[in-house]
Amino acid sequence: MSTLGFKQVQKLSQTQVLAPQLRQSLKILQAPALELRDVILEELETNPVLEELPMAGVSIENAEASPQNKDERESSEEMNFDEDYRILQQLDEDWREHFSEEKQQYSYSSEDASRREHMLNSLVSETSLQDHLIQQADMANLTEGERTAFTYLIGSLDDHGFLTTSLDEIATLAEIPLESVESACELLKRLDPPGLGCKNIQESLLYQLKLTGKENTLATTILKDHYKLLLRRRIPELAKHTEHSIDQVQKALELIATLDPSPGRKFAEDTNRIVMPDVRIHKDDGTWSIVLENEYIPKLRLSRIYKDLVAQGKVDAKEQEYIRDKIRSAKHLIHAIEQRQQTLERITQEILKHQGDFFHKGVSALHPLKMSEIADILGIHETTVSRAIANKYMETPHGVVPFKFFFTSGYTKGDGEALANTSIKDEIAHIIEAENP
Repeated sequence: MSTLGFKQVQKLSQTQVLAPQLRQSLKILQAPALELRDVILEELETNPVLEELPMAGVSIENAEASPQNKDERESSEEMNFDEDYRILQQLDEDWREHFSEEKQQYSYSSEDASRREHMLNSLVSETSLQDHLIQQADMANLTEGERTAFTYLIGSLDDHGFLTTSLDEIATLAEIPLESVESACELLKRLDPPGLGCKNIQESLLYQLKLTGKENTLATTILKDHYKLLLRRRIPELAKHTEHSIDQVQKALELIATLDPSPGRKFAEDTNRIVMPDVRIHKDDGTWSIVLENEYIPKLRLSRIYKDLVAQGKVDAKEQEYIRDKIRSAKHLIHAIEQRQQTLERITQEILKHQGDFFHKGVSALHPLKMSEIADILGIHETTVSRAIANKYMETPHGVVPFKFFFTSGYTKGDGEALANTSIKDEIAHIIEAENP
């Protein structure tokens, strides 16, 4: 028992000591290229042991020349932190074991798995409109047909939250009864934010009034019967046509002003934001190639000057400890950057394998894919995947897209083909385009 107790204390001590390095590693893993550059530049300012290599400079390995004498070798051995990396790696494996044991102790239902996947997606970025709606729909008692219809409906919403196609067309595409689509659409309109799934602003505002119990008010009459006058703010004419006073019309307009004419807007991505891809995918002699964006990430090495000061004993004990601490910090930083790049490249390789059809054909060929699938293949935890792709973009033959774009749920069609939610809207658009030459 005493041995076991000692082991627990020792392990806790390691965790506490390594926590700052682990926090830094997570920060670097999650940072996109430009943000990572800022982190590195800040470290260069605060750590004198770090040096930035010129673009055509030597590698880190070459920069760290081998010691020439016994004293230098001994000092170099003291500054070798491979053991620290081994402990870090062991700690990561311990966590993996811990999560593996948890999986064995608890059996997850498909509903639990769905909620867990949603949580992981939330680590990547702010919640998307689709995710927000799916989370709410999971609590509703939908039939299989209604759930399929709901998936198509949310996949065909525009940035304002309005439907881009008719319910009849969705029923035809999904090969399900129109009643199921209508029922799912009714649910969609009642979810948060209210007024989604309508054909236009007018219908959405009317439905929002209905949900608040104000469907028999002057505001409803104005929206329903005098919409054009409302848009032109012809208050006297509205008063005349509705047989109400100008004051009553103004109060009705004030009520309408509290409604949201674009319920999906707050979930729409900022299309004006300039993004820098962390990874570029291009075809080279018929083969897809992965290129990591390294142009903005400074290359680092350890300063020979400070290493020599320690190796040659030219500084006192206190200064030696300071320099060694800075060397340790610098090595951890370099290692964390290398790990980030390797992890991002490995994830990209798996995305290329699983979503190969997308790179050839575009959005319509996107397949359902979960982070847990990639994590299992790479032998890492799902949270590592979610952090590694957080706020990062990939340049593809079909444009620059966020990494999260490739991780989407979906459903299986009657012929067994799996269809991703993201591809649904694209498929509907092609059908409409074909029917309306």
